[in-house]
Amino acid sequence: MSETDLGRRSDIRSWISSIPFWGCHVVAAVGLVYWGWSWVGFGIALIFYYLRMFGITAGYHRYFAHRSYKTSRFFQFLLALLGTLAVQKGVLWWAAHHRAHHRYSDTEKDIHSPVQRGFWWSHLGWILTTRYEATDWSRIKDFSKYPELRFLNRFEFPIVIAFAVSLFLVGGLPLIFWGFVVSTVLLWHGTFCINSLAHLMGRRPYPTKDGSRNSMFLALITMGEGWHNNHHHYQYSARQGFLWWQIDMSYYILKLLSFAGIVWDLKPAPAREVKGA
Repeated sequence: MSETDLGRRSDIRSWISSIPFWGCHVVAAVGLVYWGWSWVGFGIALIFYYLRMFGITAGYHRYFAHRSYKTSRFFQFLLALLGTLAVQKGVLWWAAHHRAHHRYSDTEKDIHSPVQRGFWWSHLGWILTTRYEATDWSRIKDFSKYPELRFLNRFEFPIVIAFAVSLFLVGGLPLIFWGFVVSTVLLWHGTFCINSLAHLMGRRPYPTKDGSRNSMFLALITMGEGWHNNHHHYQYSARQGFLWWQIDMSYYILKLLSFAGIVWDLKPAPAREVKGA
């Protein structure tokens, strides 16, 4: 089989695998036209949005990708499960790819750089192709030793379906529409903005080798991830809003959890790194 044929087959597989993604957008749009706007429904969407966003920011990102704090094996599993429900693929897949992003940020080897391949590719194109669907086990050896995490990573799609069905059984079509469909669409684009917009808009207090930037707006919709230049300057900090006025809700929640002994050893950004702005 020629390389052209292989490329066509890959394109077909990519379109098929992206049907749930685009289908969710269509259902959200049609549902809003059919049922109309609801502030109560939007409130429900926001609750599930920020709940699952915490699974991505504090779980997938700051814990599994960067190990910026420690926790028990049980809470580690809960973080991974919560991140799985955000419908952004498996925990080990996500963390491994993010580690690669930091190593090659905004270079030709960065798979979702807006500098290299444009806004739309970095925002959603790369995650919809089948080209990067495999988990890079060599980058996630520290967490791949846990069978429960490998289970979540392998069966993330059935777990998401079970979550959606549970919402339907509890609250019928309104709950699954606002709590899952609308919430998930918002969650996708909120998270994806860090890959795209956070490398294109905002301030650069630290002269990193990539195009990472700080944005208060992105920080508010992603629970602190918008302080992206801070993060790329010192990626191991559990707190990405280095300064007192840089709102970082994920860190505030982690700090509260540390008081209860659920998490501990939250790594700070050293004073010399913060002053390097």
